[in-house]
Amino acid sequence: MWVFLASALAVMPLAELMGDATEILARYLGPTAGSLLNASLNNAPEIIIALFALKNGLVDVVKASLTGSILGNLLFGLGLAMFAGGLKHPVQNFDAKAAGMNGNLLILAGFGLIIPAVFHAGTDAISREISQEISVVLLLLYVASLAFVLFAPKSMEPTSLGEAKDKDQARAELPNPSGPGWRGALGMLAGVTLGLAVMSEIMTDALEPTAAKLGLTPVFAGIILLAMVSNIPQFFNAVSFARSNKMDLTMGVTLGASTQVALLVAPLLVLCSPLLGHPMDLQFTQFEIVAVALAIVVARNLTTDGQSNWIEGLMLLAVYVMLGFAFYVLPAAPAAVP
Repeated sequence: MWVFLASALAVMPLAELMGDATEILARYLGPTAGSLLNASLNNAPEIIIALFALKNGLVDVVKASLTGSILGNLLFGLGLAMFAGGLKHPVQNFDAKAAGMNGNLLILAGFGLIIPAVFHAGTDAISREISQEISVVLLLLYVASLAFVLFAPKSMEPTSLGEAKDKDQARAELPNPSGPGWRGALGMLAGVTLGLAVMSEIMTDALEPTAAKLGLTPVFAGIILLAMVSNIPQFFNAVSFARSNKMDLTMGVTLGASTQVALLVAPLLVLCSPLLGHPMDLQFTQFEIVAVALAIVVARNLTTDGQSNWIEGLMLLAVYVMLGFAFYVLPAAPAAVP
């Protein structure tokens, strides 16, 4: 348990350093290539942790962590940010169109996560084949959405998917000479990636015995423990932006991160898992599917008006806590949707 806790704490600053290095490189590359780099590496820590968990055979835990990332960002991260920001600013405004685009993409991605379970039939090999085909479609949709974000006319340009960057920051100058240049940022990125790989290996090795000692099911361990560790830096950023009354950035961090999990992280893991000796599919449990669908509906309904307040944030947090209780008492390895 102490090994898991120590490695989990070590992952958080490493994820933050990766974000800093990526931001420095993005400034040197220019807005278009920089946006693409930021969007591509935004979930790199989560992908690295999940790959090592798959390598250790924790397929159910990894699948649950994907559900947990979506629920955590949509309900916990966004709810906490709305609540904290609303206590300081009674009413906060954001771009409803940008939030709506992320919400629509999440609904489409939700179909990709639901279809393998609803139409489950035949052998596990057939289920994996369907999941791989859907993963390719989701990745293509992600690439198309990135192209729209990067090349859309300025009059209709939405908040970037998963990239917390406001317009003033986008026009910022290159880092001052006393800060790391692009070579230093590349070195930092390589060092942080290596550190994340080492910590991820240690953490995922300790995850299963820690969950067993605490009496937690693999689903709860993935949804709460692994997902929270992977996303805590994003939660801090979301709350910080909300307290500064920069709700467009908060929406980019929370809604955008959820979109990336569904459109990028999950498909990549499905396609890479056979190489690690533990094939993974998109066949989630019935309760996971219901929870994700509820989270998408609730979050989308609360962001359609372009305004937020502390009570709406409290509503999202309440939904997350209720789902957390349900996942805690859920029996181990429930059957998938027939």
